[in-house]
Amino acid sequence: MRLRVRYSKLGKVRFVSHRDGARLWERALRRVDLPVAYTEGFTPRPKLSFGLALPTGAESVAEYIDIDLAKGADIDPAASDWGDWTTSLGESLSDALPVGIDVARVVDRDPSTGSLQEQVTSTTWEMTGPGIDPELLDSATQRLLAADELLVERERKGQRRTDDVRPLIRDLRPDDTGHKLVAELVTIGRALRPAELATMVFPGIDAVGVRVLRTHQWIESDGVRREVIPLDADLALDRGLSA
Repeated sequence: MRLRVRYSKLGKVRFVSHRDGARLWERALRRVDLPVAYTEGFTPRPKLSFGLALPTGAESVAEYIDIDLAKGADIDPAASDWGDWTTSLGESLSDALPVGIDVARVVDRDPSTGSLQEQVTSTTWEMTGPGIDPELLDSATQRLLAADELLVERERKGQRRTDDVRPLIRDLRPDDTGHKLVAELVTIGRALRPAELATMVFPGIDAVGVRVLRTHQWIESDGVRREVIPLDADLALDRGLSA
């Protein structure tokens, strides 16, 4: 059996790297005494699978982790108290994790289906920085969307290469206040990094000063686009939600 957890990563904990964050989860799972499955070999590790890595320094309200449970674990998604159990587990994990990492929902997950990294097709981001002018932000988004191509220089294997990232931008617009940039970026292939987009939208701005928040991760199945775990879904949909 596998659990899928949606959680947020906000505040100072955003500076914790993806690798160090994995260690925090391992410790938290031990503290709540969850019967996690382990790999075989000389150095067994808990069977955990994270979604797309969040850039260090970015925040998120839509992070995910899959947790494989040990065979024979006395946990039944069909039990009448399943909803209460997942709520209690989420609260216990939030207490065991550092301030800024909070569990939003826990659902059960069919282990035979694809991984998070295989399923997610795009992610939505919000970006804001000091002194953003709404008119300039609006004109910048229109300029980028109207472009036939957007070339970005990147280094791969010691060589400088140029990629056209325009096909990787699915949506780009100011939010309702006009002070935040909202962008949906495709994750397939060589994804466009938020820092790269920030330098295109806010020329001359120090990317370090741009606050980046991941708000959604999207999957597509049978022509339907939806969040991996929506927060407003009926709890009755928890079983097999992301299948």
